[in-house]
Amino acid sequence: MRSLVSKFPVSSLIPLFATFVALFGLAGCTSEPTPADTRISPVTTAQTPVITAPSQQRPATPVTPANAASPVIPRDTSPAIMLGIDVLEAEGFRQIAGKRIGLLSHPAGVNRHGVSTIDVLLRAKNAKLVALFGPEHGIYGNAPASQNIADTIDKRTGLPAYSLYGKNRRPTKEQLKGLDALVIDMQDIGVRSYTFSVCMKYAIEACFEHGVEVIVLDRPNPLGGLKVDGPILDKTLFSGVGQMPIPYVHGLTMAELARMTVGTPGWLDVSANIKGRLTVVPMRGWRRAMRWPETGLRFVPTSPYIRDFHACVGYAMTGLGCQIGGFKHGIGTQFPFRGLSHKARSVNLLLRDLNALKTPGLGFRKITLTAPNGSPKGDGIFVEVTDWDSWRPTELSFHLMRLACAYNAQNPFAAASPASARSFNIHTGSRWWWNTIVKDGASIDVNLFLRAWHRECLKFQGASRQFWLYN
Repeated sequence: MRSLVSKFPVSSLIPLFATFVALFGLAGCTSEPTPADTRISPVTTAQTPVITAPSQQRPATPVTPANAASPVIPRDTSPAIMLGIDVLEAEGFRQIAGKRIGLLSHPAGVNRHGVSTIDVLLRAKNAKLVALFGPEHGIYGNAPASQNIADTIDKRTGLPAYSLYGKNRRPTKEQLKGLDALVIDMQDIGVRSYTFSVCMKYAIEACFEHGVEVIVLDRPNPLGGLKVDGPILDKTLFSGVGQMPIPYVHGLTMAELARMTVGTPGWLDVSANIKGRLTVVPMRGWRRAMRWPETGLRFVPTSPYIRDFHACVGYAMTGLGCQIGGFKHGIGTQFPFRGLSHKARSVNLLLRDLNALKTPGLGFRKITLTAPNGSPKGDGIFVEVTDWDSWRPTELSFHLMRLACAYNAQNPFAAASPASARSFNIHTGSRWWWNTIVKDGASIDVNLFLRAWHRECLKFQGASRQFWLYN
């Protein structure tokens, strides 16, 4: 998540997050023996309600006409989806009953009515919330990307608030002392380099090492559960933006990813003698084909420039392609991850080149911004997904890298500093791609890589099915 969002100033967005806090507090399962070093609490989807085919866009709150002639009968406007936190509460908090718990969450950790998970857990009479833990951007989401955050006392609740994006990336023994369980409730965006999945893995490892149960409250993957795309992360490139050998777009929810991480031998960095306990609380009503707009849920920004579903789509689509070579995503601070420009190419020429790619499922159009007084403020290319089914999320980024080589007098990847090269590689995840583009530049055969990654993604999707919670 770090370098992909660091190009934008975030100071202007802090008020936005403060507002959200005030309001809400980059495809059946089969059974398989669980490794001896872990115990995964059984989960069930037998009670998951059947939902009829969702509409493309369902408003979160239906509007009652102001001029209704007769009294309007109140309707249940709740989204059809019950999040993990909703299921936990509906079941009387039985999974945390009698336990002292910590909570790892952020501003997007809310129930389906927009109430902070912090507040929901505080009102659980049969459990006690005693500590908060925050990922990148912090518990209240107001820290810029890559900025270290210090431990503090939360002024709103009076609880200790431990940062897992500061001097520690894992909860320490002292921080976990006295906890029976750590509840994890983070909204991810389904892209490997977004750091919340790494934060979750580190937290699971620490809890298992110190005998603390992990309880993951599940949430939707905004991109749905069927898109799996991009290179699988080389194990030599594990870092704070990737800790599992998964594709860039992995098609899993957080609870499914936790199950796969715990249930796949060698994925956890813990002693084989450690017996950890993972409990997941699945959603009710979510299906793999659902994208975020089809859930009926309000999207709470997960970081300063992931403000909505469209930015989630863009992060997967353009983030990697704008790290090296002169491309920028966003038009100024608008249309983050959906706007494109290049320092060495006019907008009209860039539009021509992008259309010539004939990338399946994508369309491009020129956007011109204007100031309040009507004067021109800048222009760029807006990337549209015109056919979701044929769209391959990461494909555009790799074409942008090839174009960047053509637009620069010198191959920008061959000329990259060691720090830039490392940042690029830990996000992208493929040494094969890096070595080839450094050598071949604009003559690289992008389709060769796309075909190879597609085959690997199909294998990954097949291996991940045993950890699915939803069909």
